[in-house]
Amino acid sequence: MRFGYAALASMLACSAALAQTTAPVTVNVDLGKKMGELKPVASWFGYDEANYTTMQHGKQLLRDLRDLSPVPVHIRAHHLFTSGDGKAELKWSSTNIYTEDANGKPVYNFKIIDAIFDEYKAAGVVPMVELGFMPEDLTSGKGAYKVPYPGRTVSGTVSAPPKDFSKWQELCRVFAAHLSDRYSADVVKKWYFEVWNEPDIDYWHGTPQEYWKLYDHAVAGVRAAIPGAHVGGPATTGPFNHDTAGNFLADFLNHVYVTKTPIDFISFHVKGRPTFSERGVLMSLSKEMNDADVGFGIVAKSKFPKLPIILSEADPEGCAACSMKVNPSNGYRNGTLYPAYTAAALKGLYDLERRHSVNMISMLSWSFEFENKEYFEGFRSLATNGIDKPILNLFRMVGMMRGSRVAAESTGATPMETILSQGVSRGDVDVLASTAEREANVLIWHYQDDETAGPSAPTAVTISGLPKSAQRVLVAEYRIDDRHSNAYTIWKAMGAPQKPTTAQLAELKARDGLELYGSPRWVSPQAGAISVNADMQKQSVSLFQVRW
Repeated sequence: MRFGYAALASMLACSAALAQTTAPVTVNVDLGKKMGELKPVASWFGYDEANYTTMQHGKQLLRDLRDLSPVPVHIRAHHLFTSGDGKAELKWSSTNIYTEDANGKPVYNFKIIDAIFDEYKAAGVVPMVELGFMPEDLTSGKGAYKVPYPGRTVSGTVSAPPKDFSKWQELCRVFAAHLSDRYSADVVKKWYFEVWNEPDIDYWHGTPQEYWKLYDHAVAGVRAAIPGAHVGGPATTGPFNHDTAGNFLADFLNHVYVTKTPIDFISFHVKGRPTFSERGVLMSLSKEMNDADVGFGIVAKSKFPKLPIILSEADPEGCAACSMKVNPSNGYRNGTLYPAYTAAALKGLYDLERRHSVNMISMLSWSFEFENKEYFEGFRSLATNGIDKPILNLFRMVGMMRGSRVAAESTGATPMETILSQGVSRGDVDVLASTAEREANVLIWHYQDDETAGPSAPTAVTISGLPKSAQRVLVAEYRIDDRHSNAYTIWKAMGAPQKPTTAQLAELKARDGLELYGSPRWVSPQAGAISVNADMQKQSVSLFQVRW
């Protein structure tokens, strides 16, 4: 059989990838080499549909999120100022906080918004207060206020500037004062107030200068009610290959510097861009990392290089409410590809933060849950009808990591320069490790942009730098793969029922939470080090927890 040059090159490339993936991987972790605090940047979540907060599975998930981390979990939601009846739809929610009477006098109604924020308090999570969008009686736009999904929801006048900026400022003041009165000034003063969302695209129907005015008036209103409140923005889209977003971010930072308008944090978004073919889903970690690289660079060169950075959306792609019925590539959200991608993205963001010497405090996952939808329909969600998805277990793993980041290297890692220029075309077996009092946590993943099945990577892990007091250590391995911490494969094995029986639901719920890979075992360190082995399947994640 004869092959053309292109076919032969393709075969050689596949053989090289296979050889690299199947080669043994060595991971070395040195607990004695601390690299600074491992900031809990992954304890942030968000969603369009603020009204899901008070619904059955929304309440349950908020408590699950609270419990996944010892540090406060922050929640961001759109549409806190949007007019409507308080019923959530895909990419839409409302509180009806603001209307005007026949004489144009503002009328404030806090019933719906109080229910949302009361639920945050009851669940023990911390609001990140996004100030938006424009109330119907305050919008300057002409035409339809609401454009329901699957229409272009941002095309409605809900995204327009205010007809009166002084009324906008007073809305922000009254809202902030109400929050302060209801939940105490000392509590609310610690919250983050972000002005609008993605004003560089159709979420904002005004000019950049009009957004700056919106920001200035919003900050003045919030600070009038809560002196010293944490305010910031501009929550722009990813700046890589998007000149308007990068320029918008840089111009905004110059504006607040020149005008001396208060700013306590800087926010922008970073996203991947998956595609779908007959081979399946091809993720794009490169796009998200380039967004961060460019955005961090803009901040580093600004007059505010050390201000906290909140990546107020950090995701594999852009539309949480678009299910795999709408976009087949979104099927990645149900299984192990999503958590493996997120583990790699988390480490990449930490590394890029260090490269630019900036101060990232948040990698906010724009993911929550969707009420009254099919099981595993492929929304970008953490749970489906109250059943944990594998991605939620990745955040549980990360939530267990605390203390200081420590030096960790893997012979199977894909270098950051390769990720930025080419993505992850071959298996990336990499590591992130931390240590705290009497424990260490080592996160290892086997990620590749291509979702197709591939061979495992036998991985030898050495953890050194254990204290002399650690004469015996207890090692537990938690795993996310096809058989562990994964209700999705169980559901498929049941025949993918959309009306699970009581017994099936019980079996699915029994898979909630992290699952151990084998049994915990006691190990005696030799010269302050231990060795463990891991068979890292493609798109799997393991957390080794070591306690003494």
